[in-house]
Amino acid sequence: MSAAPPPSPPVPAESESPWAPLAARVFRALWIAQLVSNIGSWMQTVGAQWLLVGDSAALVTLVQTASSLPVVLLALPSGVVADRFDRRSVLLAAQFVMLAVSGALAVLAFTDALTPEVLLVLTFLLGCGTALMGPAWQAIQPELVERRLLGQAAALGAVNMNLARAVGPALGGAVVAAAGVGWVFAFNAASYLGIAAVLMMWRRPETASPAAESEPLLAALSAGRRYVWNAPGVRRVLLRTLLFIPGGAALWALLPLSASRSLGLGSGGYGLLLAAVGTGAVTGAFALPRIHRVLGANGTLAAGALGFAGVLAVLGTVRTPWLVTVALLPAGLAWIGVLSTLNAAVQTRLPGWVRARGLAVYLLVFQGGQALAAPLWGAVADWLGLTACLLVAGAVMLLSAASVRRWPLHDAEGIDPSPSDHWPTPPLVFEAGETDGPVLISVIYRVPLDSRAEFTDRMHHVARSRRRTGALAWGLYQDGNDPERFIENYLVASWAEHRAQHHTRLTATDRRYEEQARELLLPGALPEVTHAFDAASGPTVPDQGTRTPESGDARSGSWTSG
Repeated sequence: MSAAPPPSPPVPAESESPWAPLAARVFRALWIAQLVSNIGSWMQTVGAQWLLVGDSAALVTLVQTASSLPVVLLALPSGVVADRFDRRSVLLAAQFVMLAVSGALAVLAFTDALTPEVLLVLTFLLGCGTALMGPAWQAIQPELVERRLLGQAAALGAVNMNLARAVGPALGGAVVAAAGVGWVFAFNAASYLGIAAVLMMWRRPETASPAAESEPLLAALSAGRRYVWNAPGVRRVLLRTLLFIPGGAALWALLPLSASRSLGLGSGGYGLLLAAVGTGAVTGAFALPRIHRVLGANGTLAAGALGFAGVLAVLGTVRTPWLVTVALLPAGLAWIGVLSTLNAAVQTRLPGWVRARGLAVYLLVFQGGQALAAPLWGAVADWLGLTACLLVAGAVMLLSAASVRRWPLHDAEGIDPSPSDHWPTPPLVFEAGETDGPVLISVIYRVPLDSRAEFTDRMHHVARSRRRTGALAWGLYQDGNDPERFIENYLVASWAEHRAQHHTRLTATDRRYEEQARELLLPGALPEVTHAFDAASGPTVPDQGTRTPESGDARSGSWTSG
């Protein structure tokens, strides 16, 4: 099962239909193949949960934990892999891993050798394949879809998943009842072949391949963490995800228990309940563009949380199967509305050089929240009872809706993550090695005294830019002997890191923040830049006579910040 479908090549601007990306042949093929795979995954979920439904609530909810926990453990390394290697190859490797694991599940089920412990272990391994696939699958969307169509691409991913949810559980329940669990596992194994076939036929353009920086794994992980921490817009998306997912996870974790214990349904009835959620989501996809226009992103998040709270309350108190089935329809609409809003928001805020790592953090919060919340809700259900547990989860969703006013999504209108190679390569009197460092960059500005407060305020945005792109420390100082002289210092771990700042990491947004700060400089004053290496371990300077390139180079153009 894939996290989201890859997007299509850019679609002509005349169509704003939510289905516009399906006009592209490769996208359409991948979308159909993913639909088959997701149907297989939902069939397998029904089979796995139904095998354990006679056990404790905590054991049943561990199926969701086993599926989601690998993302907690592997999302960040998977993001590094997707940023450094060909994403098509990464996706193919993940397909074959999941094919092998699903095949093993089918064989064990057919031979009656599938114990609860083995089932959970193999479900965990399937989750490892999903964790490897997730960042690469999502990261290729902005490479192929225009920025304005990212919302449609995210919504199509949710439509795909929910179409599968509408068909897969009902089909899985019927197959389990008629032929046994082994056949749903076998279908799931075969379903991965479709995505693999499309990926093998897809020839990804060379220009779309990720730039494989030579930084070690830990350094690459640190760069991704540093970017997210210093990107307020991305952090706010993660916070909104964290506030929604725990309450939402209660529905998926406890629905099989509600079906069997509260409503007296079998595997087929449970499949129909899941199908109702999927049907609501697919139906809601048609209304989603209008909902976004009327409510906006934050209104959609609040309405989705309120809708989920109502559904959880119905699930906990109503014992009539058809009423519960009808009540689950708006749950699908709420789920697709919230997740497509969050997914599009994070996609539009990440630049290409760190996109997969940033998406890995998003998937870590999304899947990790489900993995940690599911067993918690199972323990609460064993302690307080199923009804009380569902009502508590509904109260959590009400708090999530109320929190939108306090912590809304930031407006993304001014964010442009497109690359901007506006710094020239800094000339030095020696050839610095890639690992030489740390490097101290100093930038001297001449600012009139009456602009001091505004300049300092604008430089806070520049500070975040420096830290996002590699700075370990940053500071802005005012000369005590010359009050109009301001000195910006920031420290970068190595010369390779600083070169990456120059040529791969800066964005149009970073450039705009620098321009806004430089508007306040004294007329005709240009920044003066120096690069200093650690005196004890820095490169050796050859004997070439006296040369001070920094002063002359700093005046060679307006873009000399690094």
